Amino acid sequence: MQVRGAVVVVTGAAGGIGSALARRFAAEGARGLLLADLDAGRVEDLALALDREGCHTVGVGSDVSRESDVQALVETAEKHLGPVDLFCSNAGIGSGAGIEAPNELWQACWEINVMAHVYAARAVLPGMLKRGEGYLLHTASAAGLLQMPGDAAYTATKHAAVAFAESLAVAYGGQGIKVSALCPQGVHTAMTEDPAVAAVLGAFGRMLTPEQVADAVIEGLAAERFLILPHPEVAQYEQGRAADRDGWLDGLRHAVGKLGAVDPATGSLSRG
Repeated sequence: MQVRGAVVVVTGAAGGIGSALARRFAAEGARGLLLADLDAGRVEDLALALDREGCHTVGVGSDVSRESDVQALVETAEKHLGPVDLFCSNAGIGSGAGIEAPNELWQACWEINVMAHVYAARAVLPGMLKRGEGYLLHTASAAGLLQMPGDAAYTATKHAAVAFAESLAVAYGGQGIKVSALCPQGVHTAMTEDPAVAAVLGAFGRMLTPEQVADAVIEGLAAERFLILPHPEVAQYEQGRAADRDGWLDGLRHAVGKLGAVDPATGSLSRG
């Protein structure tokens, strides 16, 4: 897929990977952008800046854990920009905890990391299927293929996000619908500013900037690859995991133990 001339929706667009995607899509010549985030002020400011630079952009405050909000995003995009060609379901959260995380936090991770993708697909697929084309980009994580030590809810829900994207690719790939799962490892965002998170991620590979991730997205969309891996080594890690699951788990256990960033008593990120 080429972004030039496309109408694109990006959620979680106020910062990090989302805002980098928005800026890159505008630079690539997108016909229109609908940017959404829980932080309405920041996303509206970004939309105004991109609109002034020449890309027709609309910014809206939105809670993607509510299906009505996601449906409204699509309706707003269609009203002001036209049919959605690419929906980037990018919003996500972590817990930084093991099984002791409160049920409310587990549920929030489920709603934002998984159900927001479901709501997006429900909202855009009818129109895309009618036109016989469309693209869904789901921001997951390398944790969706491997693990994020110290964050059980994040790991579990990101695995579910990848599996859901696979199910869409199987169900609709023969009807003109393209699906990609974006699975970066460590990225410099607000989510990784926590020293414990940064310590875990930094131990397993280099940290990328959001702009580097956006570069990988443009290349991955052009190639229409299901897995977009800004850290290519993740593919090797996944192959090693599949070839020897027990050995991979043992090695990861030892690596995390030496790192000391995960509390062995709780399985959560150690912050003190």
